[in-house]
Amino acid sequence: MLVREAKLNHGTAEQYGAIDEAIRTAQFIRNKAVRFWMDNRGASKAVLYSLCKDLAIEFPFAKKLNSAARQASAERAWAAISSFYARCKKGEKKKGFPTFKKHCRSVEYKVSGWKLSEDCMSITFTDGFEIGTLALFCNHETREDLHALKINRVRVVRRADGYYAQFCFDATRKEEGEYTGEVVGLDLGLKYFTKDQNDNAVVYPQFLRKSERRLKKAQRRLSKKFVKGAKPQSKNYHKQRKRLGKVHLKVQRQRKDWAIKQARCVVHSNDVVVYEDLKIANMVKNHHLAKSISDASWYQFTQWLDYYGKIWDKAVVAVSPSYTSQDCSNCGYRVKKSLSTRTHSCPKCGIEICRDTNAAINILKKGMKMLGVEWQQNGTSGQEESAS
Repeated sequence: MLVREAKLNHGTAEQYGAIDEAIRTAQFIRNKAVRFWMDNRGASKAVLYSLCKDLAIEFPFAKKLNSAARQASAERAWAAISSFYARCKKGEKKKGFPTFKKHCRSVEYKVSGWKLSEDCMSITFTDGFEIGTLALFCNHETREDLHALKINRVRVVRRADGYYAQFCFDATRKEEGEYTGEVVGLDLGLKYFTKDQNDNAVVYPQFLRKSERRLKKAQRRLSKKFVKGAKPQSKNYHKQRKRLGKVHLKVQRQRKDWAIKQARCVVHSNDVVVYEDLKIANMVKNHHLAKSISDASWYQFTQWLDYYGKIWDKAVVAVSPSYTSQDCSNCGYRVKKSLSTRTHSCPKCGIEICRDTNAAINILKKGMKMLGVEWQQNGTSGQEESAS
């Protein structure tokens, strides 16, 4: 599935209010479906579909939402339920029991409930909320896809800086990548965002740290406008809350843009990419490093590595980070060291290199072994292991 996004512009306050009402209705139907499943264990997806009809009869505001959009909300509930069943079968400790949503930010339409103009410059929503016509602001590539490809679903998303329409197409992105014959092992860290086996380092820009002053100032202003016990809060409170959300959104977009560009560059330049599969959820429990770890956004970077590896048909391998910093990359002797020790000095073979470079070499060796190839440290090429 291919997803393109366009901003919904030139709308009135009434139109955006109608979108919010549609989002709340979709949240209501999704939560009702979860509640029905809790009360009737074993209920299937088809039963949740039929529940949507009953809700439309019982609640007049639910009938305003397009019937296909009601089904899409039930599908969201079923996605949480089926994921819960899948984790139970795997025997995972955290089952992820389906819960109710309090702050949904999107409503999803299928093939009805909306209509695109012939020039693809605007979209009209035709369900009972009377949202009307909104202009689409997007790049040239998105506009071409709107003309050429068949749209399966339209998702309306509310963000801090406005409302967006996401178009889902029945197509897969497939590009031809250039094969370079190069391999790389990546050690992820805080001092250096990545460091490879050739001692090439990339420094992370620390977007959150740079925006911290603005965030604290916006948060202080929000706190001053908060009135305890007041329901609802004042208009100034909601305006300041939106300003704070825009600062957070900017940091989020900067991280995403950085992750995409770095991952694309790494996969484009190498045929094999090996990275360490860090347990970030456990690492952020260290309160001294939690903010820096979250700011680095390692998970997002590795997700884009996997994505570009698939569309370019290149090998992207995740390996366990166990002892990659402690084991000597030259002789294999285990040298225990604290996080503050940045140099790997082996008492057995006498090698002395950067701790991160040593880890990157071990990571690359692990990954190449998983692929059935033996990597030689004196060169980038490997040779297949001989069967004995």
